[in-house]
Amino acid sequence: MTSENHGKAKGDSALVMSPTGSSSQAAPLTPSTSKAIQELPDELIQAGWAKCWSKRENRPYYFNRFTNQSLWEMPVLGQHDVIYCFYFMQVEVPVTPTTPTIPISPSTPGAKPWNSTSDDKQAQPSTPAPAPYRPSVIYWDLDIQTNAVIKERPPYDYLPPHPEIELQRAQLTTKLRQHYHELCSQREGIEPPRESFNRWLLERKVVDKGVDPLLPSECDPAVSPSMFREVMNDIPIRLSRIKYKEEARKLLFKYAEAAKKMIESRNATPDSRKVVKWNVEDTMNWLRRDHSASKEDYMDRLEHLRKQCGPHVTAVAKDSVEGICSKIYHISAEYVRRIRQAHLNLLKECNITVENAEVQDRLVYCYPVRLSIASPPQPRVELHFENEVACLRYKGEMVKVSRGHFNKLELLYRYSCIDDPRFEKFLSRVWCLIKRYQVMFGSGVNEGTGLQGALPVPVFEALNKQFGVSFECFASPLNCYYKQFCSAFPDIDGFFGSRGPFLSFSPVSGSFEANPPFCEEFMDAMVTHFEDLLEKSSEPLSFIIFVPEWRDPPTPALTRMESSRFRRHQMTVPAFEHEYRSGSQHVCKSAVGLKRTSERERAGERESWSE
Repeated sequence: MTSENHGKAKGDSALVMSPTGSSSQAAPLTPSTSKAIQELPDELIQAGWAKCWSKRENRPYYFNRFTNQSLWEMPVLGQHDVIYCFYFMQVEVPVTPTTPTIPISPSTPGAKPWNSTSDDKQAQPSTPAPAPYRPSVIYWDLDIQTNAVIKERPPYDYLPPHPEIELQRAQLTTKLRQHYHELCSQREGIEPPRESFNRWLLERKVVDKGVDPLLPSECDPAVSPSMFREVMNDIPIRLSRIKYKEEARKLLFKYAEAAKKMIESRNATPDSRKVVKWNVEDTMNWLRRDHSASKEDYMDRLEHLRKQCGPHVTAVAKDSVEGICSKIYHISAEYVRRIRQAHLNLLKECNITVENAEVQDRLVYCYPVRLSIASPPQPRVELHFENEVACLRYKGEMVKVSRGHFNKLELLYRYSCIDDPRFEKFLSRVWCLIKRYQVMFGSGVNEGTGLQGALPVPVFEALNKQFGVSFECFASPLNCYYKQFCSAFPDIDGFFGSRGPFLSFSPVSGSFEANPPFCEEFMDAMVTHFEDLLEKSSEPLSFIIFVPEWRDPPTPALTRMESSRFRRHQMTVPAFEHEYRSGSQHVCKSAVGLKRTSERERAGERESWSE
């Protein structure tokens, strides 16, 4: 099968035009919808499209129940950006040189559901058990077995999760976000760049040697290149994307005024003041003189002004922005110390000890993360269902997850957890899991969901069928397709199947899919890790990687992969021909959760300020 099978199936956002008068179209009628669904391709049905009948116009039209769009013509799936797909392979033969031995099975045969006990069944022998919840559509396949082989490894020394500690971590992380917002506003007069705090967390974890699974505390250097770059990009003002001529003129005027004000109010050299002042005055004179300029003329003038003034503005803001980055990092380190101390005190009160496990020098099929420290008793977490949503509450803090994903977490827990056969700690661990990702995402509208954007189901099916892929390098229990995956938080995700962070995961053989978060430093570290693994392994080992095509300038990760000796094939999936599943699919109102989003929304960093 050709490489198109794993490339063109990927998609993102469709560009559709509403038909004339579509605003007055009513929602599709149920009878016509059910009848017409059979006439549409499966891809359109999964994306929310239905063929309906317009009584007013007396002809059919197409309606999307997720976006409320209406079209007279049959819609076409698509996407706004371009993504690259790389296929790395070292040996093109099945895994035969070794016969891995399997460690203790992660599944627990005979385990009972979290909401039932043997006593309950004895007390009510005549009452039939309620039928288990079965979602109408499933977007994962947990029956696919792994072909990933690793060397057996000792248990991790992470402290086991507890709702009380997770609540404290959530509060301190929210407070840290507020500090970041205040520092950007007070020192530079700007709003924090969108998603920059989230990418700071990702970039710091590449170099962090600290003990907290979320917040950085031992990084060198203390100043984050990612945060520094993004804040500097918004100085003196944020350059938004422009559509109209008047917007371009206004943006040019604002930039000139802001650059002049900054250079006059900061400790700039006489030469810097002279250069910026001359260029700003020249721009103002041009604006007063030329009233017939086009949008392109204004944008060209803005680009010229940025090139002339940018280095001088950067020079005067450098120390201040470095101070912001350093301050946030040191506050984070102090918060980690507090969380760690509270966690150790809790374990001490419960007389928790470290469990030593013997590890043999042998190859095994990969298995979920195990912790060397036993889990303390868990507090009560309340659960109730609101229609198709599961609500879990601890001390007044509620987290929500769709009922289908709650059922998925139950299955993953049954397959992976070995210390809780009676599901007594299941609800508290689910609460901790959802709270952790909720805090990592942030509180803004759709903030952080790009970190969890996943490939569509047909892509995973093709990868497994054609290339034997059975493992995701960057996923979570909430968005994984296979039950074998690596994720950010081994301390809590391990109970639900995680093999730990991929940058510390060293497979010997297997076939892997990698769809990393779009953070430049993180993707560069990923390429380094891939090449190290391929260099060391003499067994069949392959990676199929999905990354954005960032060319202005090209990212180090993209350049290195294109020149790598391990590259076997690469292809570009054009705009309007790929899509992602939403990073918030576990809380979407619809079961589909298909997010027609662009790479800009996933990455949030390299958004162009001009068309």
